[in-house]
Amino acid sequence: MYVNFLVRAVIPIFDWSHFPILFSDNLVDWKEKILLTLGCIDIDLALCVDEPSIPTKLSTPNEKATYEMWKRSNRLNLMLIKSHVSKNIRGSIPDGDKVADYMKSVEK
Repeated sequence: MYVNFLVRAVIPIFDWSHFPILFSDNLVDWKEKILLTLGCIDIDLALCVDEPSIPTKLSTPNEKATYEMWKRSNRLNLMLIKSHVSKNIRGSIPDGDKVADYMKSVEK
């Protein structure tokens, strides 16, 4: 798929070193930049839509592909976001397996 090719082509060359680290005083700026960046590199699917149903044997190829795209987006988003949270506050954020839930916890 074109989206998977684009994600694989863009993520390795994106310079994450200039991306801000979340501290207790920069949540609004950090969130704005992270959402913009993830949207620009087209991996924000898991932040934009709810998790689709887990595919079954009866699922269509499209349903299976949609789930796999969502799952990959969720995994990449979690890794990228967690790596840009200060170690001082990382422990106070409940760990989860869904990026949307993690972002809600960050905002609390």
